[in-house]
Amino acid sequence: MAGHEFFEPADRKRPVADPTAADPLAAEESRHSCDPAFKHGVVVGFDGSTSSERALAYAIGMAHRSGAGLIIVHVANRLPTTVWAGCEPPVFVDVPDHRTEVLGLELACADYLAEVPWILVERGGDICHELEEVGVEYEADAIVVGSTHGLVGRLFGSVAGRLAKRAKRPVVVIP
Repeated sequence: MAGHEFFEPADRKRPVADPTAADPLAAEESRHSCDPAFKHGVVVGFDGSTSSERALAYAIGMAHRSGAGLIIVHVANRLPTTVWAGCEPPVFVDVPDHRTEVLGLELACADYLAEVPWILVERGGDICHELEEVGVEYEADAIVVGSTHGLVGRLFGSVAGRLAKRAKRPVVVIP
């Protein structure tokens, strides 16, 4: 059951649960379009960097040992439209990011992923928020991320640090 799936970015409009509906839980379930085979799987953030490759290797082992599926998440770029249009207030748009397609093809050819069932999920937006959202949707047992090195991580805080503070499920940070 190896393969990859491309979901629409999370910032696009989703159906909102009708407060007058007879069964609000049914409306909530219809909002999540995840594959039930990957419930309670392991979520891993992946962008092709060295630290994300180490995180992926650890997540593969973790999923294999627990007999769970692997949900590989790539968060695509988003830029404010004010960069182009000069409009107020800032509105965010998705910038075409073909990196997800390239990563999907690389992962589909990878022998090391043959041990576990996996899917590739594309999202757009804040990396921390999107990883946590995917974790909630799939009721993930853990989220695995690589550590951030460099000036940007020191100035703005690393993804791993911000995710560990806000997540409601275990976060494993791989150095």
